[in-house]
Amino acid sequence: MSSIIKALESLRQGEWVDLTHEVHANIPKFGAFPDLAVETPYNVAKDGFFVNKVSFVTQYGTHIDAPIHFSEGKRSLEQLELKELILPLYVINKEYEVNNNPDFILGVKDILEFEKEYGIIEKDSFVAFASGWSKRWEISDFSNKDKDGIAHTPGWSIEALDLLLNHRGVKAVGHETLDTDAAIDVAKNKFLFSEKFVLDNDKYQVELLTNLTLLPPKGSVIIVGVPKFRAFPGFPVRAFAIKPKAEKEI
Repeated sequence: MSSIIKALESLRQGEWVDLTHEVHANIPKFGAFPDLAVETPYNVAKDGFFVNKVSFVTQYGTHIDAPIHFSEGKRSLEQLELKELILPLYVINKEYEVNNNPDFILGVKDILEFEKEYGIIEKDSFVAFASGWSKRWEISDFSNKDKDGIAHTPGWSIEALDLLLNHRGVKAVGHETLDTDAAIDVAKNKFLFSEKFVLDNDKYQVELLTNLTLLPPKGSVIIVGVPKFRAFPGFPVRAFAIKPKAEKEI
């Protein structure tokens, strides 16, 4: 048995956690985007086979943002290396803080406190911000708007992202919300500066992840299934994690 097959057998012993929401026309989306539209030009009863014709924006559902999404001249979807799509996974769980403050912004202090407990975040890893926000999926107002129509959702600070991307050397980040930026920052700045910061650094991110709060802080791997469309800025993905069954293995 080769070492690769042995590694696969080891992964099969872990617990596999789906990090992806189901896709349909009624899921939360960026306000300006059209809904998903589905036609069925062929079906089994009439044609002997079943095919759907689907129309949707590339940034729909649980999706990957390639650097070119915000940064002209950076890499597009098909230019991401395969090795970037399976990475060690760190999960910074701030569900308690977000429950108490939906405007919570993950900062440098949060990362340093995480590292004090779990060790320095390794280079070439994926760091996810677990906020518990995915539990609002299709249940309540995902944007959490107040009586004045102002959204309140958590996000990343640029300083925290700078620490991860430029000082720790992580490959990618992910979160449960529609945007990298907290909603209050978007309202103040009229732009997604944290998101642009990630993509300007030629790194990718995955948005609208789910089940992050089921994962340990370290010791898992994330796999991001990405299609190979030329020059695309992103696409819906099937992302999942494999975590150790025994806590002692973390």
